[in-house]
Amino acid sequence: MFLAATHLLSVDINWGEALVNKMDLIAAVAEETDISKAKAAEVVDAVFGAIEKSLKQKLEVRLVGFGTFATAEREASKGRNPRTGEEISIPASTSVRFKAGKTLKDAVN
Repeated sequence: MFLAATHLLSVDINWGEALVNKMDLIAAVAEETDISKAKAAEVVDAVFGAIEKSLKQKLEVRLVGFGTFATAEREASKGRNPRTGEEISIPASTSVRFKAGKTLKDAVN
């Protein structure tokens, strides 16, 4: 799946905290696009859903200028319980990786 991000949110938002949650993101999208918060919530949920659906199918999601979401397989391994020192089995799993694109990197630096 390939999605193009034409630009990062350019509206000047006073986030107020060190943490930005989903509601803050919805408010920013609503303000930037001049749509209602309810419609912005639908849009944000649709974007997150499309990314999740693609990753479940092991597809890479590349948002040009923003970054790339991809899955990676972790093999099963052995570990130790730090309290007891007992050896434990860590099952194989799939993790999600994100690599920032050039535009995002430049905007942050």
